Amino acid sequence: MTELDRRAAMGVMGAGLAAAAAGTPASAQAPAPAPAFAGNHKPVPLGFDPAKLPGLSERLIRSHYDNNYIGSVRTLNMIEGRLAAAMADKDLPPVVYGGLKREQLHRTGSVILHELYFGALGGDGAAAGDVHKAIASAFGSFAAWDGEFRRTAMSLAGGSGWCVLAWNLHTASLHNYWAWDHMHQPVASVPLIALDMYEHAYHMDYGTAAARYIDAFMANLDWQEIDHRYRRIAGSA
Repeated sequence: MTELDRRAAMGVMGAGLAAAAAGTPASAQAPAPAPAFAGNHKPVPLGFDPAKLPGLSERLIRSHYDNNYIGSVRTLNMIEGRLAAAMADKDLPPVVYGGLKREQLHRTGSVILHELYFGALGGDGAAAGDVHKAIASAFGSFAAWDGEFRRTAMSLAGGSGWCVLAWNLHTASLHNYWAWDHMHQPVASVPLIALDMYEHAYHMDYGTAAARYIDAFMANLDWQEIDHRYRRIAGSA
């Protein structure tokens, strides 16, 4: 054993003895981060066969899911880890901490909206249930809602953002909302349908023909899932 090895071994032994004297195992790690910064988000598996969505190719769906959704899950976990470390750094400048918090909000929105997006696919597009009745009542007819939803989505074509049918908890009412990014959502609103209008969601299949992509999305909606979301959120309102 060289002198350098001997010193290293003594150092490890000394650390172990000190830990034992303090009643702490030598192998103890730093305290686990608080749940808010645990960074343990896991991707939700697709609930449908991506090769069987009419009008949406498997290549498009897998690219969107693997690169955009799972990428956001991984980034959110990383950001939460950095926030956990920043909690102990009282000298971290506010502008740096603010950047972390902004990215936390951005990635949280991306993860949630993508999970709502993929979670509502795999159906036959035939609206039914309590949510169908509620939509017709809120917009005058289901056809009127459908037209307004598509119009809102097309206003984002060629740019970025989300078209969202949401239940507003504050007003206890349904609305189609225009969201420029993952953070642009009205306060107290709970999304029921989230249509991704970022070009990564359709360009591979449709280029700039966003209206055709919207047609395909609507034709693949699982209204049983959407009705479940509606009844869970609005049923007691």
